[in-house]
Amino acid sequence: MKSHRPGGIVATMRIHRSLALLAVLIASPAWCETVVRVDAGERGKHRIPEYITGKFAEHLFWNIYNGMSAQVLRNPTFAAWPFWTGQQDRDGRPKWHFEEERIAADIRSGARRFGWPDREIDRLVESRADALAHWWVKVGDRGAVKTSPDAGWYGGRAQRVEVNQAGQGIAQWTHLPLHRERKFEYQVVVRSPDLQSMTIELMAAGETQPVAAAKIAGITRQWQSFSGNVELPADAPKEASYRVSLVADGPGQFVVGRVLLWPADHIKGADSDVVRLLKESNLPILRWPGGNFVSGYRWEEGVGPVEQRPTVPNWAWEGLEPNLFGTDEFIAFCRAVGCEPMICVNAGDGTPEEAARWVEYCNGSVNTPMGARRAANGHREPYRIRYWEVGNELWGSWQVHWTTAAGNADRYRQFSEAMLRVDPSITLYACGAPVLWGRDWNLTLFRKAGDILMRTTDHPLIGGDVPLSTEPLDVYRDFMAVPLILENKWRQLEQDMRAAGIKDPKLAVTELQLFAHLGPGGGEAKLNRGNLVNPATQAEAVYDTLIYHASVRLLPFVEMVTHSATVNHGGGLRKERERVYANPCHHAQAAFAAFAGATPVPAEVAGPEEQAPFVLPDIQRARSDLRFARVGALAAIAKDGSLLVSLAHRGTGAAEEVTIRVSGRSISGEAEVWTLAADRPWAANSLGAPDAVAPRVTTANVEDGVVKVQLPAYGVMRLRLR
Repeated sequence: MKSHRPGGIVATMRIHRSLALLAVLIASPAWCETVVRVDAGERGKHRIPEYITGKFAEHLFWNIYNGMSAQVLRNPTFAAWPFWTGQQDRDGRPKWHFEEERIAADIRSGARRFGWPDREIDRLVESRADALAHWWVKVGDRGAVKTSPDAGWYGGRAQRVEVNQAGQGIAQWTHLPLHRERKFEYQVVVRSPDLQSMTIELMAAGETQPVAAAKIAGITRQWQSFSGNVELPADAPKEASYRVSLVADGPGQFVVGRVLLWPADHIKGADSDVVRLLKESNLPILRWPGGNFVSGYRWEEGVGPVEQRPTVPNWAWEGLEPNLFGTDEFIAFCRAVGCEPMICVNAGDGTPEEAARWVEYCNGSVNTPMGARRAANGHREPYRIRYWEVGNELWGSWQVHWTTAAGNADRYRQFSEAMLRVDPSITLYACGAPVLWGRDWNLTLFRKAGDILMRTTDHPLIGGDVPLSTEPLDVYRDFMAVPLILENKWRQLEQDMRAAGIKDPKLAVTELQLFAHLGPGGGEAKLNRGNLVNPATQAEAVYDTLIYHASVRLLPFVEMVTHSATVNHGGGLRKERERVYANPCHHAQAAFAAFAGATPVPAEVAGPEEQAPFVLPDIQRARSDLRFARVGALAAIAKDGSLLVSLAHRGTGAAEEVTIRVSGRSISGEAEVWTLAADRPWAANSLGAPDAVAPRVTTANVEDGVVKVQLPAYGVMRLRLR
């Protein structure tokens, strides 16, 4: 790659890395130029896979529940909530808190995060001390309302509530998506020895009377499920938190097994805003259900009538798995979005036979045992799931029933034989280790299972704990070098697979995001949560685009990237107080989705360079004089015949004047220019400013195959020349 660098300024930047100087550079006019030469007449042999811009979803905190799911209440099944210490035992299972002071602190922190009124937070702690399930509080005086655990309809924990007068019961504070919907659907599973009716009430914070209510009548001693609607008036406060109460219509007691509340515009239980945004982004494939979660997941607990599904601890993350979002719900979500499903099976504490039953449930005919079970659950036609991943990060001691390299090869052989016996047409991916350090693991896998293996995976979650004395822009510079490091490592991985006798090797990058964290102190503190680039920031948009570039340059080896993640996890969408907005990387991925099915053409870059300072601990072992062009570029001929050019500004300081010179075909007229940019790499969107970083579309003149654009610092750009 040819490079022309203005020596004085580059040398100055090497010596002076202060933010003050960088601020001057940002404010100054563009001072450098990059030339991208595109040969549109020399097409590559392989098309860009449509699955390059996939996503990943895991049952992690608020990714599925209170994220992709439209159901607004927390702990709707009244289970005993475990509080995670952040540590695992030697088998990879979580250790739970038992100290009441720590638990109370966690409760208060969570309540503040989710917008509980201050006066209710201590009541939340008190109610749990009185054996009321976490996230629920008493309605009425503490001494007048008695709560105790009980048995549920199909086992598990239910909640017994005793009251001495009408209007008492239990409640939870939440937010409602009143910006788009005023009608809500509820389900209540309840029985009572002495009450015949109850009421669901919705009351806004600061009010003394409910704004909406619905009567539940016909309650008996036997368990029953009641469903209905409740509608809020047009003048109901849209931004307020709401108390959702289940109260008795007289003195007595009741046992409640679950209370759920959905906005009426849900799409088979999914949040309509989430579905809309993912659909508009042309999401091609979605990986589920893990992630670390899958290594302790029993898929059969998540199918069938929801009332019969057990609530169990989430064995990877804090909290509960109520099994309200299982296989059938996942497939319905993918169908609503219009994307391909990908399932990662439990190769931790799961068995090959369990995984084979899962394949049969999804793909078997009604004449098979699991196919008949699927049909009985309302889905007669097979789902025909093509892509299956055998295990998640089994090399990690945080994984339930992690294993050794040889153990992974043994498990892959057992699982693949069992799964392919059920459906030989499926595509399997083995559990590879990160290429940055895991070559020995991968070589063991190829040596011991290469005769039955064609595809492996990588999780480049790169970053590490960065000292607080680090210059914030140095962290960004390092991340801009990582795609080049990975490209070289992935090229070596392909060679290792071929050397092991794997004739047509393929790689799926099934988790990806920036992964730097605040580390130790020492020296002047320059790094903080506000200026450390992370998946929610503009830096992730630039980083992901460069990863896509690297993946395309390695065609046909890299065939899939499922970025982390959909909602409230990594980068993608955020959902706060039932409002959904996009991180910058969501926009960047949606833009690059236009390259699906396109044919790459050569794109050579000549321009100024920068150098990685190697402040990220995870890449310090790869330390070298790693320089990279300030602008990354990729070009391809789209299926409609237009020329697509993707640009990413991975330098710091100033905008870049980019001249694109196209040969090999005659192009003139006007180019569509899509741009996503921010004034600093740690810029992000928020609930209060959801479009602070948003794309804009302009045009540029093309004369005799030449187009000039100004690429903003920390920006990504997609040009379409027709």
